[in-house]
Amino acid sequence: AIPDELFSVGSFLMTKDVGIMVFFAIIMLLASYSMIWGKCKHCDDDDAKVRYNYPLIVLEGLVVGVLTGIVGAGGGFLIIPALVMLAKLPIKKAVATSLLIIAIKSLIGFIGDVQNMEIDWAFLLKFTALSVIGIFIGIWLNRFIEGSKLKKGFGWFVVAMAVYILWKELG
Repeated sequence: AIPDELFSVGSFLMTKDVGIMVFFAIIMLLASYSMIWGKCKHCDDDDAKVRYNYPLIVLEGLVVGVLTGIVGAGGGFLIIPALVMLAKLPIKKAVATSLLIIAIKSLIGFIGDVQNMEIDWAFLLKFTALSVIGIFIGIWLNRFIEGSKLKKGFGWFVVAMAVYILWKELG
């Protein structure tokens, strides 16, 4: 088990929760580096035949699952780079695959917790409806964005989120 207090420097105390979030932000920065500067011959080829390396895909799924379980969030920030860089999926297919994975994981989590908490159904339905509208807008916009630009843009978004996490946790 990780101790609640890891170390202190002056008045700063590195707790387990802060340490986990800092670790997550560092992983996000590494993933974003590969998305921004990594070579990707298949990013714009949505019809490319993908040759799957199943042992690698199983390993990456387990690693992303463990990291997501430890942190409690962030599956998409890790799933998409893993699918693009390791599974060699075109970015648009990686995004779609990631959304399906996250939807299944979320549904399983929701089913597991629904009896243990009070759900604000009105808020949930409004948020879900707005999300579905956002999905249709994203599908429409997808036609105008090249895969390589989407990959770099996503990488920079992950950088921004990682910097925000570091600022929030360490600032």
